[in-house]
Amino acid sequence: MPSGDLMELQGKSHALRFQVLGPVQAWRGEQPLSLGSPQQQAVLVALLLNHGRPVATQDLVDGLWGDRPPPQAVAALRTYVSRLRTVIEPHREVRTPAELLVSVSDGYALRIPPEALDLAAFENEFASAATAKTSGDFRESHRLLASALSRWAGRPLAGIPGPYAEAQRMRLTERQISAAEERCAAALEIGLHSETVAELSSLAAEHPLRERLRELLMLALYRCGRQAEALGVYSDTRKLLIEELGVEPGAGLGSVHSRILAGDPALMPAPASFARVNAADEAVPFVPPAQLPADVSDFSGRTELVSELQSVLGSGSGQAVVVTSLAGIGGVGKTTLAVHVAHRLRSEFPDGQLYTDLRGAGASPADPAVVLGDFLYALGAAETPDTLEQRSALYRSLLADRRMLILLDNAKDAEQLKPLIPGVSSSAVLVTSRSRLAELPGAHLVDVEELTPAEALALFSAIVGEQRVAAEPEASLAVVRACGLLPLAVRIAAARLASRPRWSVSDLARRLADQRRRLSELQLGNLAVETTIGLGYGQLKTEEARAFRLLSLIDAPDLPLSAVTDLLGVSEDAAEQLAEALVEANMLECFTPGRYRYHDLLRLFAQRQNEKLRDTTAQHAALLRLLDSLVATMRNAAQAIEPDDVLTESLHQPVSTGCSFSGGDAARNWLRSELALVLSSIEAAVQGPLQLLRPAVDLLIVLNGLVEDPTHGQRIRVALDTADANARSNSDNAALARIQLALGFLQHVAGEYHNAELSFRRSLDLQGKDDQTHLRANVANLLAVVLSLADRPAEALPFLAEARLVSRSLGARISEARLLGNLARAHLDLGQHDEAVSSAQAAVEAARSSGNTPCLADTLYQLGVVLRSTGSPGEAAAQLREAHRLYQSDQRRIWEGYSLARLAPCLLADGQPPEAAEAAEEALAIAQELDAAYCQGLANAALGEALLELGQPARGLACLQEAHSIFTRLGVPEALPLRDLIEQQHTEPSAPPAP
Repeated sequence: MPSGDLMELQGKSHALRFQVLGPVQAWRGEQPLSLGSPQQQAVLVALLLNHGRPVATQDLVDGLWGDRPPPQAVAALRTYVSRLRTVIEPHREVRTPAELLVSVSDGYALRIPPEALDLAAFENEFASAATAKTSGDFRESHRLLASALSRWAGRPLAGIPGPYAEAQRMRLTERQISAAEERCAAALEIGLHSETVAELSSLAAEHPLRERLRELLMLALYRCGRQAEALGVYSDTRKLLIEELGVEPGAGLGSVHSRILAGDPALMPAPASFARVNAADEAVPFVPPAQLPADVSDFSGRTELVSELQSVLGSGSGQAVVVTSLAGIGGVGKTTLAVHVAHRLRSEFPDGQLYTDLRGAGASPADPAVVLGDFLYALGAAETPDTLEQRSALYRSLLADRRMLILLDNAKDAEQLKPLIPGVSSSAVLVTSRSRLAELPGAHLVDVEELTPAEALALFSAIVGEQRVAAEPEASLAVVRACGLLPLAVRIAAARLASRPRWSVSDLARRLADQRRRLSELQLGNLAVETTIGLGYGQLKTEEARAFRLLSLIDAPDLPLSAVTDLLGVSEDAAEQLAEALVEANMLECFTPGRYRYHDLLRLFAQRQNEKLRDTTAQHAALLRLLDSLVATMRNAAQAIEPDDVLTESLHQPVSTGCSFSGGDAARNWLRSELALVLSSIEAAVQGPLQLLRPAVDLLIVLNGLVEDPTHGQRIRVALDTADANARSNSDNAALARIQLALGFLQHVAGEYHNAELSFRRSLDLQGKDDQTHLRANVANLLAVVLSLADRPAEALPFLAEARLVSRSLGARISEARLLGNLARAHLDLGQHDEAVSSAQAAVEAARSSGNTPCLADTLYQLGVVLRSTGSPGEAAAQLREAHRLYQSDQRRIWEGYSLARLAPCLLADGQPPEAAEAAEEALAIAQELDAAYCQGLANAALGEALLELGQPARGLACLQEAHSIFTRLGVPEALPLRDLIEQQHTEPSAPPAP
């Protein structure tokens, strides 16, 4: 192939990676590719393992089906190749010499760079290890073999059919075992016999007829002082070989056996020598190690933390080693910070700096014995002792009189670290870890948190350029916030933007705004936030990983321990242990005892794991447990706030008992603190199966009656729309009736009376006329209220009558009392004043006799409105004052506003304009706070009239005009008299200022 074509090919395929050392997989960058059926993957395997050489069509057919191919084998093969081309080269348009999967003569070839295949990397390291062994560098040979074996992800070519794949599977398995043998042999050469016994025992058990493994196991056991066990291995092996194959052990195994029996001293490693010498046996001068990685040129922020670390690490007294541990989530910048601080402290540690990556977040954490071997060499020891304990002791001895800085990066746990901590020394140790390492004795523990927005913007600017950031400051802030203020994420996002001069910052911000693709966007080359987080996830135990995934089902700012318990389906103690384990692993955060939260990017990662796992049964079960508990708790809250509440009787009966409350205040406090949890749980459930939809809708119904906060109205509407579509697709009329009730209530509160009327009518139609339930009575009552507000009281009367009839049949006295109050308002609107007063008074008497405070407040309010309109403002004011006091006591803010708005005209009619203006001002403030349009109209109207009386015509007229605008928009009858009053003010001369 011409060199230009090869360069183009490598440019096209540089992001492609293939795995055959385990299940067959492929990636473009970090994006996994779908490789199709096992047969299609078998074709890919044949092409990959021929390393770019052409494979004839017949050879592919034989390799896939053997001597029994199907009738259309060649056609099927062409289909597989065509599909593979689409996966590997999705943007391929025309044939060029630089294509990856090419047709060659009567066959095909897959031309990818060697480094794109894990097998090629394995073979290169295997060969390099053999070269190192030949030159006598067993330590390097051991390192290379360990790296080569780390590339294996399980049984090679797992699940791939066909005789070719089976033959290759056997070949690759043999290569893996050979590499493992060589690594164990190299480990014995560098004195790691005690560390190798377990691995050799496992390998020998798995491959009992491989005599080389048995030789190495015998040697390792003998060097550990376990001579009897070593001889026992020989006896067992000899017996097995005779029984299975009818042969005696080979010369190698027999030789080791004889030498152990003879006590051959050559079987033991050479005595360690701790003075480094060169080939001429001359002493080599000690050179202080300077192993720190390079500092980053664009380090920014963390000023106070850098100063603190410099102060702590530089304060060594020589009596005790200063150990400082930096903990934080992956990507938070622990290593960058540690290296930066270490470089600033170099002059304070003249004897040098040691560094190692302990690989604690990976699948193969560094062996402390191997790390100590490297450190001892750097400190001047020509050879190392055999055991970990001996190496650690020598390490402490060499550092006793030296002042060195040891940077131990990416530690797994305290056990990995303890052998690497010097003894009495003026040296200092700086550790980074995803875990907090609280069990590390005497350590100064520092939590490394996300950057501040200003620090994140500074880092972003340093990479992107200040000019681009200054041109789009809001978009820049949106980018760093989408990155969760995580340094790694900010660095990746900035690098992507810097490499794309045609992109604006807003372009990047829009791409990151989509949460479903955010993690995919935050990758560049070998850097990827998802990969970094995945390392920490991979270290979790099975139950911890399950907890990490399930808790992300709820997209709330944080989760109380009770919700954690419900989601995980375990006891509270077990739930707390799991949550705290995730906190220690920095996969969750806990800033308040008993409350847990995710970093934004960690939550997205956890949610992605749920999608990949697709265990919807477990996920739905977790959500159902939480919803059931929340429904029970909301029922308890409703009963605590209004003991005789009957609407909850229409809800589905939960299994859980939920949280109990000592009284209304405790219930309201719970609602305030857990409103975000309830809303997030509803949002997670309304798109699920009916078993989740129904409790979610019940939560919405109770929520509407208990929570006045208008800021969540849009979230509730979106959830209701989703629930409505879900219920319609499942033809669930019961759920639809509840959804229409909840939607109608929300529309009613927002002043959308026409829409509310339609929703309530739909709810009644869906329930059926014969349904005698609290739910039907509630909907009929609300429909009547809306009709009265729309100045259609005659139409409201039949629905009030129906609601009263149902409530009476169910024995719901409180509901009947409220209905009498609403009936009074309908009579009032119809001009039936005597009936209105009589009904309102009867409602108050029924409420007082029940002892139900919320119901009494509501009926007093209705009586006050009726008395004011029938010419008794003084008596009306007394009823409204009592209602206001009760509303305040029950913390029903919106009704405080309504009672004050109704009280103001009574005070004005009673000759108290200053008091009327004060009441109206307070009502207006409440209504504006809660975005209650109708209440704002009432308050503005009352305030306008009071201001006119007080000689403030300009301000009074402005209030009246605002009230008229609100009432007109709502379509309520109060707009008409206001229009007349406003016109009257325009025609009358301005009143003189009040004296």
